[in-house]
Amino acid sequence: MNSLTASAKKVFKNKNVVTLIGVIVILVLLYIGYSTQINNAVEPIQVPVATQTIQPRTEITDDMVQFIDMPNISISDNVIRLKSQIVGKYSNVNSVIPEGSMFYTDTVIDEDELPDAAFAKVKAGEVVYNFPVNMESTYGNSIFPGNKIDIYMKVGNGTDEKIMIGKLIENIEVLAVKDSSGRAVFENTSEQRSPAMLIFGLKSNLYTILKKASYMDTLGVELYPVPHGGEVDTEGATAVSTQQLVDYIDAHSVNLPEPEIPTENDELIPTVSETGGNPNTVTITFPEGCNGTYTCTYVKDGGTSQRVTKTTQEVVYTGNGTLTATVQEEDGTAHSLTIDIPMTNSTNTRQE
Repeated sequence: MNSLTASAKKVFKNKNVVTLIGVIVILVLLYIGYSTQINNAVEPIQVPVATQTIQPRTEITDDMVQFIDMPNISISDNVIRLKSQIVGKYSNVNSVIPEGSMFYTDTVIDEDELPDAAFAKVKAGEVVYNFPVNMESTYGNSIFPGNKIDIYMKVGNGTDEKIMIGKLIENIEVLAVKDSSGRAVFENTSEQRSPAMLIFGLKSNLYTILKKASYMDTLGVELYPVPHGGEVDTEGATAVSTQQLVDYIDAHSVNLPEPEIPTENDELIPTVSETGGNPNTVTITFPEGCNGTYTCTYVKDGGTSQRVTKTTQEVVYTGNGTLTATVQEEDGTAHSLTIDIPMTNSTNTRQE
């Protein structure tokens, strides 16, 4: 026994032996730690995925969700892992969830978070106009949201009254293209939806002019959209100016009251304040009623419109950016404020 103890002491007094043993212990510990991390990373866990392609604005039902095993390392933090957080929710307005795809936090929202992006884009001082169209008048469904159009007016039947053609309103931005059921034509990739209306905003006086003209079909008045800057065939007709068309409308129609628009001191336009620094916290203050009376939204740096149901909302910036806050009334009138971040001076604030 004493000889063994003496031998052991001699071994541990040898620096080379001690170094070798230390290296071996370290390698064993590294191997165990590495193996543990690898096993944790590749260990399969169950994750919900879509059983079919889910189109935007679609309620997600139980049969649309199933679980599959996925390596833990392949699942990012924004993946939803609980079925209860998916079923009964809706796919976001700008999200198509492919078959077999995982569900992400920015693609699944509550029903009351579904915004109508068209109304959120209507500027303060403008009124929503639904302009009737069909497949032919939209050039085979080739007018898209964001396109600029002109509205042309054709008058007369060519027999009792000479045909006149002219541009009534120009440079209108199309906010949405909807079918006869009010569904966005281009948001669904699996359905063929036919255009029935173009939605855009107009100043009060232009809204009244166009609305008057729309009532004059018995006089042979025809209104149709043309891509902004495009040319119109006037063969067999007389080209007239916008003012001549307006004079014709006023002479053949009754007076319509102009819709009310917000004044310059608009109490519904949101206000903002900021903390400055980095990060910079910007606080939006909305009027009372965002949880029912009004639809309140904000857009950070031109991104997705976010619904707000409370009076204040904080938005964090780590650099320069833009912010648009909007309050939409039930009739579609929108009150918007756009600012540059940081708010270096008052000229950065733009009421739209």
